[in-house]
Amino acid sequence: MSHSMQAQYEQTPAADNTTMFVFGAGGDLVKRLLIPSLYNLDRDQLIDPNMRIVGVDLAEHDDAGFRAHLKQFIADKAADHHSEGRGSALDESRWREFEQRLHYLQGDFTDEAIYRQIEDAIASSDSGNAIFYCATASRFFGEIARQLGQAGLLTEQGGNYRRVIVEKPFGHDLESAQALNAELLDVMREDQIYRIDHFLGKETVQNILVARFANVLFEPFWNNHYIDHIQITAAETVGVEERAAFYDKAGAMRDMVPNHLFQLLAMVAIEPPAAFGADALRSEKSKVLGAIRPWTTEEAAHNSARGRYEAGKLGDREVPGYLEEPGVDADSRTETFVAMKVMVDNWRWIGVPFYLRTGKRMSARDTEIAICFKPAPYAQFRNTDVERMASNWLIIQIQPNEGMWFDFQAKRPGPELAMDTVKMGFAYKDFFDLPAVTGYETLIYDCLTGDQMLFQRADTIENGWRAVQPFLEAWSREPGIEGYPAGTDGSSGAHELIQRDGRLWHKVGEPTGPGVAPVPKRSEKPAS
Repeated sequence: MSHSMQAQYEQTPAADNTTMFVFGAGGDLVKRLLIPSLYNLDRDQLIDPNMRIVGVDLAEHDDAGFRAHLKQFIADKAADHHSEGRGSALDESRWREFEQRLHYLQGDFTDEAIYRQIEDAIASSDSGNAIFYCATASRFFGEIARQLGQAGLLTEQGGNYRRVIVEKPFGHDLESAQALNAELLDVMREDQIYRIDHFLGKETVQNILVARFANVLFEPFWNNHYIDHIQITAAETVGVEERAAFYDKAGAMRDMVPNHLFQLLAMVAIEPPAAFGADALRSEKSKVLGAIRPWTTEEAAHNSARGRYEAGKLGDREVPGYLEEPGVDADSRTETFVAMKVMVDNWRWIGVPFYLRTGKRMSARDTEIAICFKPAPYAQFRNTDVERMASNWLIIQIQPNEGMWFDFQAKRPGPELAMDTVKMGFAYKDFFDLPAVTGYETLIYDCLTGDQMLFQRADTIENGWRAVQPFLEAWSREPGIEGYPAGTDGSSGAHELIQRDGRLWHKVGEPTGPGVAPVPKRSEKPAS
């Protein structure tokens, strides 16, 4: 860690003492993201020395077994990161200190007996504060909240807090999201609910706000007078992996769009908040999603495309198609790729299309926001060798190479007037020492300290589903899905969608603007 980053952590106070109960402690999320994040926070002295972490699940474990189960996975991942030049191998002595925080309760989430054990655990701790983390399948969220409420575990008294963290997916459509919000708000207040989206924990996402509002250069041009369109991409090279049971019911739309992609859209499109506080920022984000034009089902069908990856090649590796993946229903009608166009009908963005796409088994791993500015007038170059004016692009890359790049036009050396694109960029790794982190550290620390700025509010969730609902209804009427070979950039329909407007997709994995994606040939027949 660099001196400047070490100083930054030294200036950040540790959170108050609490007990965190993790429902679904045997799941992949807990060992892959949550426990490593807490370990990192402990390393950086950002959690109280007496904080306890209590796993709750059906699997038979005692404290020692739970600790050993987690240690092996985390040690293997740390070794992988170290071999890639990110972070260091697991520090055995530090882990021995950290694991003393880890405890385990065996029980059924639907059985009130486990909640009596939780009550006893809080009573025996050094603090009456408690956080309940729902890292379970989404069908248990409402039940856990109801049981916590009935047991009196959400009641705050004596200056102690009680908070609930809820993972995605938060519902599977508008109606279910509204029902889940109602269940949660029936037993607790909105300020006790932390709906978590790990995208918002990434440094580059948070830097969107700083770049926009701390640099006077950007704000005068951040509107429909100067911006032609905005593209938001979340491309993955991985397939369904071990998530088939969940993914085959969700698909790319439900898994990514109402949460991750709409959160990125909101961060780019919000009005300047009155202050950098939770209420002001979340209100502005909710307004943006509430301003998304409500397409009819016919308009939604016209302004979207979906696909499903088929067998193909990633690098030198042959990979199977989605329907051949273990655990996937052979008659599945689930999409693994979606592209869509949305319009934000407010004064700042009226007339500016937002193109969103996300998919699995694409050509490169890349999460980015590509902002295309309108080209300068051509008139003054009419009698020169300049054939056309290129647009300026601002590329904000969220992962894997966090940073921002801006393209502008400059004269090419020589006697004739010819232009070329000059690339100016900022990569986080070139300026800051970035330790290996999961992206959850900031969000968990914020929950421990009661800061809800990076968490979703009920109205934001519902506005996101309200915008998605017409697409879901349109697809239910037309179940056919176009295939695309693994290792490519999605369905032909996605290219047709943006080409109808005279535009092209920014090339996946290309950190600068002018690279555009090649237009694939349409498959012989759509996948059924």
